[in-house]
Amino acid sequence: MSGRALLMWDDAVTGYDFGASHPMDPVRLDLTMGLVRAYGLDQVVDVRAARAAGDSTLRLVHREDYVAAVRAASADPRSADGSYGLGTVDDPAFAGMHEASALIAGQSVGAAEAVWRGEAAHAVNFAGGLHHAMPGGAAGFCIYNDAALAIARLLELGAERVAYVDVDVHHGDGVQAVFWEDPRVLTISLHEHPRTLFPQSGWPEETGGGAGEGGAVNVALPAGTGDEGWLRAFHSVVPELLADFRPQVLVTQHGADTHFDDPLAHLAVSLDAQRAVQAACHDLAHEYVDGGLWVALGGGGYAVVDVVPRSWTHLVAIAAHRPIEPESVIPASWRDEVYARTRQLGPGRMTDGRTPVWRGWEAGYDPADRLDQAVLATRRAVFPLRGMLP
Repeated sequence: MSGRALLMWDDAVTGYDFGASHPMDPVRLDLTMGLVRAYGLDQVVDVRAARAAGDSTLRLVHREDYVAAVRAASADPRSADGSYGLGTVDDPAFAGMHEASALIAGQSVGAAEAVWRGEAAHAVNFAGGLHHAMPGGAAGFCIYNDAALAIARLLELGAERVAYVDVDVHHGDGVQAVFWEDPRVLTISLHEHPRTLFPQSGWPEETGGGAGEGGAVNVALPAGTGDEGWLRAFHSVVPELLADFRPQVLVTQHGADTHFDDPLAHLAVSLDAQRAVQAACHDLAHEYVDGGLWVALGGGGYAVVDVVPRSWTHLVAIAAHRPIEPESVIPASWRDEVYARTRQLGPGRMTDGRTPVWRGWEAGYDPADRLDQAVLATRRAVFPLRGMLP
């Protein structure tokens, strides 16, 4: 196995562009790759471009009629069929939509194939993590569900246990739906409570169905949750479940929209806490997965200058075993690039100046605390189904 991590990147992924007024501005991808290069990380990882996902791969998750509808809308955006979630405010149709979406999916599938075949232990596709797309429809800025496709490809290659951990502020509903009855896949999502945020799913009582009962895990966090609560929730649920499940591959989704500056949600998490969870996912892969096989994806994130590039550059650095010190001064060349592209002043350091701390669940819980109530609801709903004490 190569000692170098993989970074999946093709400049053409920035063609995933819903238009100038849409919050998912592809400049966030360009700026992230620019910051990766500014820190020289492209010299310590293998940068690779995979082929776009073909129809046979897309059909591992998506219905044939839906793929056909995406192709049609891609060729003529004015003909987009709204019954498939296309041509909506969230998912406007645009020329080349199928090609750009399939290319992003191809990078995540390529990352999964590479780690499974022993070409690298870790692989990152920060353009991916489009976790809301359903088998038969677009949703929440997501056309093809690259995360689910990567997992489905791992199963096709022979994996028997794949764990998916999603820390985006929004529930990972599409991935959960695809594997709802599949005992080979454990999906864990930490997200803002469905009472206050799209997609209004991800209640703790959603635990999987049929043979997959106990395979869906949802931690619904109160609006306003900050670093300490977010980290406490993660560490009170995820490590125990991974220790029990012992996945052969860990797939993680790192939407940066938990941040307190994100305009579309209501958590209050810092960049430093995001970095701490990225590092924890890396460590958990090494602790509970043979060979440390880890596929890390991006996701949401709409503070496209101040937050997303820094968060995902930290992710690449952690995967490369070259972590960036939070107090590191960001290279002036990148800040010049930010100003040239956006007419905004970029951040000066790789930190929000926070020191992430949390209290472990083993120290006890406060039944009157809303965060602890959320964690306990999840543990009580899922842990007994897996033969574990809540």
